[in-house]
Amino acid sequence: MSDLGDVHEPGWWRPLLKAAAEAQGPTAERVIEGHLRPYAEEDARTASVLVLLSDTATGPSVLLQQRAATLRHHPGEVAFPGGAADPGDADSAATALREAAEELAVDPASVLVGATLPPLWIPVSGFAVTPVLALWRRPHTVAPQAASEVAAAHQVPLHVLADPGSRGTVGYPSGRSGPGFQVAGVPLIWGFTAGVLSWLLDLGGWSRPWDRSRTMELEGR
Repeated sequence: MSDLGDVHEPGWWRPLLKAAAEAQGPTAERVIEGHLRPYAEEDARTASVLVLLSDTATGPSVLLQQRAATLRHHPGEVAFPGGAADPGDADSAATALREAAEELAVDPASVLVGATLPPLWIPVSGFAVTPVLALWRRPHTVAPQAASEVAAAHQVPLHVLADPGSRGTVGYPSGRSGPGFQVAGVPLIWGFTAGVLSWLLDLGGWSRPWDRSRTMELEGR
């Protein structure tokens, strides 16, 4: 992180931070959809993801990545940059920034961290994952740094995610279900990533009514 001087701060940023602050604690459990819930397992492994938003002519956009199809866990899925904490990481934000730099070459000096959201427990992996909400005040070109880990980077406008035609409900292999997003040029977004994006749309006031009875199928499941 660094002092980015008088770089423009979009009008939606401060209200989003205020909403994020108000969503801490019990409120988080009410707004997180699907299998996500606030972390309560003391022995869980810790990880962080970077929810990196940039301002565009059509509103905020979020940086996502597609995991390599050869990975053992979550192959080919769409995710936020991020991963497990290292002993040398100062905090959750440091983990998220380090991982984003390693995976997509995101320059930490271009990022302003705004808030850390409540850690979320993911039973299937045993991780407690902290979403780190950040503003990309100086966006730059990014690309996968290791093809064995990341297949592609995607910039997805939030107004596209909020479009009711992009949204549906996904049945998980576990038998649970949660929100999903289908966006042109991007594989189906589901699971943890979709849950956090749905929460983000609600926090920022960008969410629009959508048909929760519309189902989206996981390919090959």
